[in-house]
Parts: sequence; C-alpha cells; structure tokens
Amino acid sequence: MWFEVDEIAELFRGYIPYYLLIVLPIFIIISPVNPVGAANEFPVHRMHQYDLHGVPHGCRSSHVNLEARSVSRWSTSRHCVVTRLEDITAAQFRELCNKAGALLVMLPRDMTSLLEEEKQQVMELEAAMMLQEVFIPVYFTKWSPDLHNILDDISRSSVTDDRSISAAEALMNSVSANSYQVVIGANQATARPDVSIAAIQGKLSGYGIEEDLPTIVIVAYYDSFAVAPTLAFGADSNASGVSMLLELARLFSHLYTSSKSHARYNMIFLLSGAGKLNYQGSKRWLDDQLDGLEGSIIQDASYILCLDTVATSSSLYVHVSKPPREGSPGALFFKELKDIAEHLYPNVTVDGVHKKINLAEEVLAWEHERYSIRRLPSFTLSSLKSHKDLIRASLLDVRENVDVTRLTENTQILAEVLARHIFNLTTGEIFSSTVGVKLDSLRSWLDFLATQPRSVQLLSEKNNPLVISLKDAMSRYLKEVKIIYQMPDKRDPEFVLYDVTKTVVNLYSVKPAIFDLFLTFAIAIYLGLVYLIIQNFPVLYATVSKIISSKKVRSQ
Repeated sequence: MWFEVDEIAELFRGYIPYYLLIVLPIFIIISPVNPVGAANEFPVHRMHQYDLHGVPHGCRSSHVNLEARSVSRWSTSRHCVVTRLEDITAAQFRELCNKAGALLVMLPRDMTSLLEEEKQQVMELEAAMMLQEVFIPVYFTKWSPDLHNILDDISRSSVTDDRSISAAEALMNSVSANSYQVVIGANQATARPDVSIAAIQGKLSGYGIEEDLPTIVIVAYYDSFAVAPTLAFGADSNASGVSMLLELARLFSHLYTSSKSHARYNMIFLLSGAGKLNYQGSKRWLDDQLDGLEGSIIQDASYILCLDTVATSSSLYVHVSKPPREGSPGALFFKELKDIAEHLYPNVTVDGVHKKINLAEEVLAWEHERYSIRRLPSFTLSSLKSHKDLIRASLLDVRENVDVTRLTENTQILAEVLARHIFNLTTGEIFSSTVGVKLDSLRSWLDFLATQPRSVQLLSEKNNPLVISLKDAMSRYLKEVKIIYQMPDKRDPEFVLYDVTKTVVNLYSVKPAIFDLFLTFAIAIYLGLVYLIIQNFPVLYATVSKIISSKKVRSQ
C-alpha cells in the first residue's frame, strides 16, 4: 500500500535526522584511509648552537609548523625542506637559509657505506653549516623505514608535478596528492647558566725529589664535535687520543710501581675539556698552573705532548709552532719517533709539520698552541697532516671507521719513544708482549667513548657519568687524580652553550591547501543538491510514482 506524498515528506522533515545525509559523507571524504598512518613521530637532533668569543654559531631557532617539501620543490618560507643528507650540498643549504622556513635532514642508514665523494660532500656541508649563523630551524634524524617511505612519498609528489603535461593535469595531481605537515614543538633555546667544564689530572711522580725532576705532560681532550651535539661521537677525534692516553697511563704505572724501573721523570696525564671550543679546558688549566700562588712543576717541563686524532692513517705527524732546537728534548723525541716507527712498523711514516700560531684566527689549529703561547715546549701528535681536515668535526667520525690495529701500532710506537726518553736509552724495547700495549684494552676504551655523543653541551654539568668514569680509570693507574671544574666568566664569557639539543618531530599526513578549496566547492554543491531534493521531495516522489505506475500498466 502506497504512502501519501505529504506523509512521506513530513516523515523526512520530522522523524528522520536527514542532517546525517550531510555530515556523514563529509567525514567519510575527509577522513584518512589509515588513521594510524596519518601521524608519525620521530626523534630529531637539533643543530649546534653556541657562542665563542662573542661570535654566534649554529642554529638560532627551534620551533617548526610548516608544510613538508622536497629539496627540489620548495619555494617559500612556508615550507620545511625534508631531504637526505647526501642529497643536499653546501650551496643549496645557503639558499635554504635565506628563503626556506626550516630544514629536516635524514641521515644515511649506514654511514660507512657512503662513497668517498659523498663523504666529502657531507663534510663540506657540515663545515658550511657551522661557518655561519643560521636563523631557520635545522634538525637531523636517523634513518627509519617509516621516514624513508614518507620522504619517498614527498619526492614522488614532486616528480609527478614536474611531469604534468598540462595545467589541468597538474591541478588534478595537486588536489589528489598527499602532503605532510612538519611540527616540532620545541621551546626557544636559551643560554645555559650552569656550565662546568671538567679537566681530569693525574700524575706519576719520579724517583727522587719531585720538584727537582724533569716533567713530561701528556694531554688529550675528551669531547667531540659535529653539526649536531647529540650526533658528535668523535671516534677518532678524539676518542682515539683519550684511549691512547689511558693505555700509556696503564703501561707506565706498571714501571713506576717497581723500584727497579722507577724513572727519574715526573709524568702528568691530563684529560682536558672543551677542546672543540678553542681548547678552553687546557687554557684554564694552564692559567691555574702558571698563574697560581703555588709553584707548578710544568713550568720547567721537558715538553707537553698533545694527542689528537691518532688512528686515521698509517702516518704520524708532529705538529709544532716553533721547530725545537737541536739537542732539545723535543728534537730528541722527533728523532726517536722516526727511528722506532721505522724499526717496529716500517709501513708507518713520521713527518714534522711546522705552522706558526695565528692569533687572528677565532680558533687555534692544535691544542699544543695553547701551551706554546705560554712559551712551553709543546707539540701535537696526530695522524692528520692538516688541522683543516674536515673529519675532525664531522658526524661521519664514527666507531666503524677507526682501525684499532692501527691505533695499537701508534700507541706501541709512542710508548717506546717515551720509555727511551725517561730511561735515557738509545736501543732496545721496553714493552714486550707480556707487559705491552693491549689491543683489547684500546678497543674497550674506544668502544666506550665512541658509542656515546660527547659534545661539550652534553658533558658540561658537574658529576657527569662519563667524566666520573674517566676519573675512575685514571685513579687505577695514577696518583693524586682529581677533577678540576672551570666555569666561564659570567660578565664576559669566552663561550656560551644553549639547551634544546634533542626533541621529537611529528609528521602529519594532510591534503594540500588547494584540496581544501576543492572540498569546499564539492560540499557546497552537495549541500545544495540535498537541500533541493528535500524541499522538492513531494514533486520528486510524485514523478517517481507516476513512472512506476506507468511501468506496471504497460507490463499488464
């Protein structure tokens, strides 16, 4: 039995919530197919930020809420460029700093798999980043499958836009494409007021009256540097130098415990902090030693030996600011170094590099220059020929790239040179296989140091676990081990460190802005049609009823 037209119209108006016919389709259209995949969260590492001698360096911003674009398709400051580390050059970065809104860089899945030209490009990019003050937020994140897929999606959208054959096709591709919103809700970075730089000092006193004995000082800074503090592992620069110093302390502690092999030399071992900030740790320690009220045994030191990046190659370079005089302890050290290297490991070459101190430069070249400025005989032993080698401040300086066997060879050579010097020998080997350099010992220290970031920002509080571990290690071999904390001058600080080194990024899958425009038009048309149907339902129903009735009559 058929309902009357007015009854059905009234039913729609009063009893059926026909607004569901409007709201429900709208939510179906705009909701994502996979709600879980619409938002992704990843840890990110913020670019370095610090001031040195009043000059700002690194990233000055931290908050991001922008649309993601590839490095080839961004155009305005409303875009956050998301790219792979190996796909961006120093020239592109400089352009981004001037026009883009932010930069998010995904690191390679395996740092060691990069080609040599790719590694060089990455290190040049890092150097360009830290050379200037950067006003856009810059973040780095490690490789992950989800982020890899998102980056591919962003790149594919860009390629599709580029290959559009007509304006209409480009418009439709823009409407149908997926976009991503990059949100990093980090607070604005502020200067840290609680900075404490630790220097760890220990010594082996020679046989006799300590003040009358000559002294050798061995120094290595323990911090590292890279474009992001939490990515600065510094496996070779300078975890290798610290590992070598600790192994030397172990070796000579055995000699100094026996009256038969107790040398008439004092040996001081120093692990200095803030080495990557113009060797501020050595500067403060040296000032305290020479300018203090008490006398210092380093004032008449035979020489100060600094260790820096000692496992890069099969070459050893002795860097000096002033060539040592003939017959001086420094000259004898260099001669013995060449002789012992040629005798023990003929594949290891030894050369000297003379470079004058340039006080006009913001940063000194090597740590020994801090001591040379105070007219102390000093030099740096390194596997690098130039202080400008970019690996000294790179996130590519990871544990996998350090050869422990090479580090063992270099440590063996240096140990023999020091032993010959303090015992006044010209031939023979002091450290045999039973009491000699242990590869496992060096490996364990290298693994411990190079598997955790050691940027100054991360080690600049008192009672830092890594600093305490280094102190405990030195206490096993040395006497009078102590930690000396140094704080920057509050009125005119030599350096300023900032917080916000690590946070999280949220990547939301969204439609582009033009999609909202199209959706608005579609909703307006849909609402108009629904309104017309409801208002003219009696006419529509009567028309449909007549059509059905006529079909029944014809069928009969």
